[in-house]
Amino acid sequence: MKRIFLLFTFLLSFAQMRADEGMWLMMLVKRLNGKDLQKQGLRLTAEEIYSVNNSSLKDAIVQFNGGCTAEVVSKEGLLFTNHHCGYDAIAALSTPEKNYLKDGFFAMNNKEELPAKNLYVRFLVRMDDVTARINGKLNPQMSADERKAVIDAEYKAIQKENSENGKYTVVVRDFFSGNEFYYFVYQDYKDVRLVGTPTESIGKYGGDTDNWEWPRHTGDFSVFRIYGDANGNPAEYSLNNVPLKPKYHLPVSMKGVKPGDFTMIMGYPGRTNRYLTSYGINQLVTKDYIGWVDASKSAMDVMKKYMDKDTQIRLDYASQYASVANYWKNRAGTIESVNKNGTVADKQKVEAKFQEWANLAENKATYGNVLSEIEAYYKLIADRNLERNYATQFQRNAKYAVLPYRIGAALKSYIEQNEAGKAAMKARLLAGVEASYDGFHPVVEKDMLQTLLSLYKNKVPFDYQLPVMKYSNPAELANQADASIFSTKESLLKFIENPSLAILENDPLYKFSGIMVAEAMMFGDKYVKADDQFAKNTRLYFDGLRKSMPEKEFYPDANSTMRVTFGKVDRLPIRKDRQYYGVKDNFYTDMKGMVAKYKKGDAEFDLPQRLLDLYKKKDFGPYKDKKGYMPVNFLSDNDITGGNSGSPILNGNGELIGLAFDGNSEALSGDIVFEKQWQKTINLDVRFLLWVMDKYHGAGYLLNEMTIRK
Repeated sequence: MKRIFLLFTFLLSFAQMRADEGMWLMMLVKRLNGKDLQKQGLRLTAEEIYSVNNSSLKDAIVQFNGGCTAEVVSKEGLLFTNHHCGYDAIAALSTPEKNYLKDGFFAMNNKEELPAKNLYVRFLVRMDDVTARINGKLNPQMSADERKAVIDAEYKAIQKENSENGKYTVVVRDFFSGNEFYYFVYQDYKDVRLVGTPTESIGKYGGDTDNWEWPRHTGDFSVFRIYGDANGNPAEYSLNNVPLKPKYHLPVSMKGVKPGDFTMIMGYPGRTNRYLTSYGINQLVTKDYIGWVDASKSAMDVMKKYMDKDTQIRLDYASQYASVANYWKNRAGTIESVNKNGTVADKQKVEAKFQEWANLAENKATYGNVLSEIEAYYKLIADRNLERNYATQFQRNAKYAVLPYRIGAALKSYIEQNEAGKAAMKARLLAGVEASYDGFHPVVEKDMLQTLLSLYKNKVPFDYQLPVMKYSNPAELANQADASIFSTKESLLKFIENPSLAILENDPLYKFSGIMVAEAMMFGDKYVKADDQFAKNTRLYFDGLRKSMPEKEFYPDANSTMRVTFGKVDRLPIRKDRQYYGVKDNFYTDMKGMVAKYKKGDAEFDLPQRLLDLYKKKDFGPYKDKKGYMPVNFLSDNDITGGNSGSPILNGNGELIGLAFDGNSEALSGDIVFEKQWQKTINLDVRFLLWVMDKYHGAGYLLNEMTIRK
């Protein structure tokens, strides 16, 4: 801990910095070279940001269900995150009769809070650097398999040393393309309950049309609460559990924001690839993302066809559709941004400098051929990757393609047991079936199977198609689903009561699914040596980049570990093709613009009458800006990516001023390059969040347990 404190003291004591690019690990702030965050507006000490022994900001930040971020905002374990992060849990709790997703919901006391199925939050306890330990056991002469064996052994040892007999989850990750290693100690809480969510027309206002766009007018938030046992320890759901007393909770500021204000975002960004070569970027935008976008759009079309006809189907597929749609627009926008912003050419300039350094006599043997070998690798795998992207979307969206393989392995084991073995295994098997078929609709899945298999056959080069997919008839396979034991939950449960190995092994979906998985593994084996050499060249390229540019500050790519990013409230240039609804200073949006977008009955831009009435009366309470408008969203120049959804955006005092929820279309290439001029974070203003809770949904009592600073 002392070492961490000294690093932060160095950071905060010496410096001249412009806050913007970089998602920084707490222990890597030394690489900021003492940038002067205090001059930018930070008013916190090192211990207030990160501490192992005392409460700090990091104790209020949680990873939310593995894919988002949330923050603790009260002494009673209250959590804020995005509406789209809670979407799956909210949809699962909804029924056509009690449609919380559409109508919204707020508990008026603890007893009304709804236990969310399969939802957990993860607190970071501590982290440490094990680079020297692991690299000390590696050498350049090792084969890829030997290197992996050493690393895996060290990972297991480090996990065992720090888990305290299972009390903590320990994760070891490599950074900087496998050149450095750090471990993270986490504590997971599984009793998480829905406290409230705005009506969908507020929480998802603008839908797919406004997604990744500015200006936005979206109340993208939901509210949960963490529960533990009487001693504050993690526990499975129980009526005896009590709200968690957190080590720290974020105070909330109602002061508002203005351009230039210091901002800090802490969270769990998912994945970036900022050091990708020009060859890799070209592969993404000409092959990989083309397949992703094409297959995603086809999957969305299938889902929407049935969601528009049936409320239950809409609820059951809402989360899957939203996730696919989000990445579909992101990938399509990335292709456009890379081409428009000249990203490949910028990377080529960096590579030219690297190659000049690599050609020096003292470097040539190790680094001279790295880039040429990377270029050759991408030429080799170009169509292999295209196939993988179509196949991945097929497997992710067509449940009939993967469920038979996943459940079939357990079924085969079950059939081969004696009666005692079957009895011991049955409850687990039945629970797995229930979970797998939750929200499953055969009519949707048959169509999805046929549509995506047809697309694969039509778009993947013939020589790269898996044989089982190449020679399958999509319509015939979809029709065979009706006779499969995997057709419905009921047919599978019936089979479990009277199982037969012969029936299982001759089931058309089981055979297709199993062959597909086996062929995919064999297909991948063809490229093992090339993939291993590419991994080595990637490590060498990054190692060489750092050595060739000692003046540059290198930060690690995001990989779902806690990061902090610094910035300021910022503007985007006014665009002639956009409407701003009276806002002249383009860093915020307000309710005037929200109401101006209103289209009665429209799936994306409808608004509830109650909100319209409150707006008409200008009933904004204490939440309006000092200039009189009711704020909704605002911009900052913080560097974030997927996984940061729900992250708190904080002012220089560490007070919550909003929730990060999106990026902007001008910089959708942000995962592979930081576009300094264009890259912005779109945030929900916390004042609008509180207004919706209090004035619209009547849950103002929740504010009493929060620390609100006016």
